[in-house]
Amino acid sequence: MTSMMTNAAAMAALQTLRDINSKMETTQQRISSGYRVETASDNAAYWSIATTMRSDNKALSTVQDALGLGAAKTDTAYTGLNSAINVVTEIKSKLVAAREPGVDKNKINEELKELKNQLQSIAESASFSGENWLFNDTTVPPGTVEMVGSFNRASDGTVAVETLEFNTATSTLIDKNDAMDGILTRDVGVTQPDPNTTSTMLASYFLLDSSSTTAATGTEIKLDGSTPPANIDGMISAVDAMLSTLTDSAATLGSINSRIDMQDNFVATLMDVIDKGIGRLVDADMNEESTKLKALQTQQQLGIQSLSIANSNAENILALFK
Repeated sequence: MTSMMTNAAAMAALQTLRDINSKMETTQQRISSGYRVETASDNAAYWSIATTMRSDNKALSTVQDALGLGAAKTDTAYTGLNSAINVVTEIKSKLVAAREPGVDKNKINEELKELKNQLQSIAESASFSGENWLFNDTTVPPGTVEMVGSFNRASDGTVAVETLEFNTATSTLIDKNDAMDGILTRDVGVTQPDPNTTSTMLASYFLLDSSSTTAATGTEIKLDGSTPPANIDGMISAVDAMLSTLTDSAATLGSINSRIDMQDNFVATLMDVIDKGIGRLVDADMNEESTKLKALQTQQQLGIQSLSIANSNAENILALFK
């Protein structure tokens, strides 16, 4: 039946054209944005996962910045400790030289004074971002410092920030409050020959006198013309013990620095992997979308022609009344 009131063919062609236009709009949106899932309405599950992982990646980016700051602090402290080790090694060699009979101990002591001044300068200068792990001039004893190391999300969805720790009590060279908290300002007990007998005796020495509020009670390592060889032996033993402590502290810092470098590389790789995973969920396949667009453009043209033909059918009815 042919009807002037209802053009079924035109209605079908129009519906088909609407469907094609809707698909074209979706495809063009994906091409322009680059996303297959851009909003929750596109795919709620994938959008939710992608949004959460993007948030985690931003947190990991902050962790990476924090690791860089931590690496700078450990590098600064390690550089200071390494320099201090070199200076203390030089002091040890000067004391060994002072053990030689007939040597001018007063001149060696002048060299020791300059080396001590250098140690003071190293300790005070090893500061980064307001933190100095080698020099303490506060009333608070050196303690453990924390550095952000990672951001973790558990299988149940809970999140946590993991930290790296370092005890600055093991690296503090000078403490202005309590001399016993500084490696170079504290008393170091040694066993040395007794100058008056053939037996041994206990003695304690410290290297630097930094006028701490609570001073060391031992003997400062310094020389004069009357310093007996037995005392020099004790000073050498004390300096050697300080060197051992400094070496252990530097080794610990080196290990932490290496851990920070590894963690930084891991975080960078993890961020790339998460980005890649998000892309697999929500990114549009541009090759596929461009092929769809070309096909839809062809379908659109055919739909317009089909609608035009359906609309012209009504005009053909006029010929029946001529």
